[in-house]
Amino acid sequence: MADATGGRHRPPTVHDVAREAGVSRGTVSRVLNGGHYVSPAAQEAVNAAIRKTGYVVNRHARSLITGRSDSISFLSTEPQERFFEDPNFNVLLRGCTQAHDIPRLLMLAGTEDERRRITRYITAGHVDGVLLVSSHSGGPVPEQLREVGVPLVACGKPIGLASKVSYVAADDRDGARDMVRHLLALGRRRVGTVTGPLDTPGGVERLAGYREVLTEAGLEFDERLVVSGDYSRASGEAAAERLLAQAGDVDAVFVASDLMAQGVLTALQRARRRVPQDVAVGGFDDSPAAVASSPELTTVRQPWARISNEMVRVLLAQIGGEDPAAVIVPTELVKREST
Repeated sequence: MADATGGRHRPPTVHDVAREAGVSRGTVSRVLNGGHYVSPAAQEAVNAAIRKTGYVVNRHARSLITGRSDSISFLSTEPQERFFEDPNFNVLLRGCTQAHDIPRLLMLAGTEDERRRITRYITAGHVDGVLLVSSHSGGPVPEQLREVGVPLVACGKPIGLASKVSYVAADDRDGARDMVRHLLALGRRRVGTVTGPLDTPGGVERLAGYREVLTEAGLEFDERLVVSGDYSRASGEAAAERLLAQAGDVDAVFVASDLMAQGVLTALQRARRRVPQDVAVGGFDDSPAAVASSPELTTVRQPWARISNEMVRVLLAQIGGEDPAAVIVPTELVKREST
């Protein structure tokens, strides 16, 4: 914007935003600090004025006043190679980055030393809150952050902490039920499963859904039809080899992630079992891996855009003083060529 003498342009200020929106400077400040005690009409006017004037928050100056860092952490406790292999992490990271105007710091803490260092950094106040995108039962990070009062939102229902920590989760159990019912409706009766790690919420809930539908259909639970992986492609391939060795008459497999399902397809092809003619295969996630597979995977869609948006929304609300919250979002069965 031009200065008062018509000279060189200067950055727009809060006063410019207030004048454009037709509100007080205090109202603009309240909008910038979370929108508390501001009417929807005033908030909309201020946001429109910010877009029109091109105003950019001076986060450093504001942090000196508020005592906040005005940034949040996107934290994964998986090994680095797992983070970069699994497309779900990238989709979730992109969604969280696009949702709301606040900087995110990507933090990878796959080893015990990394977890100690990053926990110290977070608890020193360098971020205002944490989006935890992976959690294992007994993992120390969620409990440590909760104990010192760091706002935290987990992706997935944290085992053992669901009543204490905010989380946003797809309905893993219901999604698994939909997939297994679909496989049974095709006439398959020897339905195996490759689970995720059974110290993760997805591993536990998806296996539970599988078992419930077998019981519902009057089929006996056969432990030979259940093998576990770690959500990687290689673990899916190894699990399928074990499954074929234990139960050679398997005619369908519900796999707890699309990436593992790619490995299952490789093992079935090597064993000369046709998909879907001999063995129907269903995945979970509807990640890019599902459509990159051959044949393309029937899968359970997790609404990643909604999950990421809800995670950031719940975290910002908690930073603003609200109580922890839980959000469960529905899944959707997507039928493709593998069933």
